[in-house]
Amino acid sequence: MTKPLLPPALLSRSPLLNAAGTFTPVGVSRSSPAVAEAAAWALQRYLVIDELQDLASRELADFSGAAAGTVVHCAAAGITLGVAAAMAGSDPARIAQLPDAEGLRRVVVVPAPHLIDYGHPLATDVRLAGATVQACGRPERCTGDELLPALAAPEVACLLLVSSRLTRDPAFDFPAACEAARAAGVPVLIDGAAQDLRVRELMAQQPAALVLSAQKYLAAPTAGLVVGEAGFIDAVRAQHKGIGRAMKASKEAIVGVLAALAERRGLDLPSWGARQAQKAQQAVDALRGLRGVEVTLVPDPLGAPFPRVRLRFADGANEARRVAQALKRQDPPVWVMEHAVHEGVLTLELVALRADEVDAVVDALRRCAA
Repeated sequence: MTKPLLPPALLSRSPLLNAAGTFTPVGVSRSSPAVAEAAAWALQRYLVIDELQDLASRELADFSGAAAGTVVHCAAAGITLGVAAAMAGSDPARIAQLPDAEGLRRVVVVPAPHLIDYGHPLATDVRLAGATVQACGRPERCTGDELLPALAAPEVACLLLVSSRLTRDPAFDFPAACEAARAAGVPVLIDGAAQDLRVRELMAQQPAALVLSAQKYLAAPTAGLVVGEAGFIDAVRAQHKGIGRAMKASKEAIVGVLAALAERRGLDLPSWGARQAQKAQQAVDALRGLRGVEVTLVPDPLGAPFPRVRLRFADGANEARRVAQALKRQDPPVWVMEHAVHEGVLTLELVALRADEVDAVVDALRRCAA
């Protein structure tokens, strides 16, 4: 194998152990050799992008159960382009006008608990298209009675819903919200960035479009996937003549997505899920008895087919923070989920790790939590 042309300082670093899940600050995921080879193949060739996108549309439709699909730069871009498509459709003049939204439907209704910050505010993705956000309900709860009046307003362009563990209303009624929007003639855009394993379940809500991250559990190169109604996907693709020019997918990203979709077709999901459960149980068994730490298996909050390992520290948030920072200073560094650190909780997601790497994470935890 040819030695990569990379700075020695980068090549000499110890590989990071990612127990934080598909987390953008650590590079999200590791692509398989076959996906990496496909991306490298594309980098060495000229390819017609429209033809690649047509092929990707057919493959994404087969993957998701949607009528069509397209590849964009990332999931955040997919949200912005979906909002732009709801505002401008495929009209060239309106597309060229954005992000100036004068005379267009420009209000995007979002349940307040769905206005998450995933590295930047979700509302920023909406505003980049020239739209404005109308939050419904309270930060912790949005009811149908609060949502319905907002959907009836004539300036509404779309309803944006978020399927993420970061949302703050677990009782939110997705089917009812989608049905209400359809009744009002308002297109529904679902941000399901990390939910590619649940894509058909989300498409069953019949949104105009669903946005996914290609680089999360699909482990493709960085890209956003937008799947949905054929006409709406056409409008998303049309935005590349406007603001979408800055959010286009590269040839290697599209080809990498195609390779990752082919791998997913060959995946035995029940067996894969069993392997994930076995790794999580391996960690729980090895960490039981760690002084001052309660170790339990917890399911994915949205129903993805794998468990995580939760560590609750008896000494609370300060101890959890200390251990998380100490793990990052290990050789190799270890990153864990810290979203509940204020509750004295760290979480391990082990999907990305081999069994020997799980052992290394356990050993690091034993050192740092001692």
